[in-house]
Amino acid sequence: MSEDWKTKYGTRRVRRDPPTLDEAIFAAIGITDDQEAQAEIAASLMGLPIEDVQAEVKKANRVTAGRSTTRVIAGEQGAQRSVVVERRIVRKFGNDKRTGT
Repeated sequence: MSEDWKTKYGTRRVRRDPPTLDEAIFAAIGITDDQEAQAEIAASLMGLPIEDVQAEVKKANRVTAGRSTTRVIAGEQGAQRSVVVERRIVRKFGNDKRTGT
């Protein structure tokens, strides 16, 4: 998709590409841990019904559960760089052993 508009310097064009479903789900997983919210975010980014996205979100969460994810992103002029996203698991305990509460 592209959009044209006229400026005093001539016609300008901006290319706008919607994200792929994998990219939208990856972004949603980085925002929240709730699968329902991830499906809503990915569906809104893609402009798809939430029912179509929920199954893919569940698959993605099963695959990425408990490990880091590496994505290769193409930058300007085709140069590639790797981005590693690591999730740290926070464990919450019911009582504090130091204070006895």
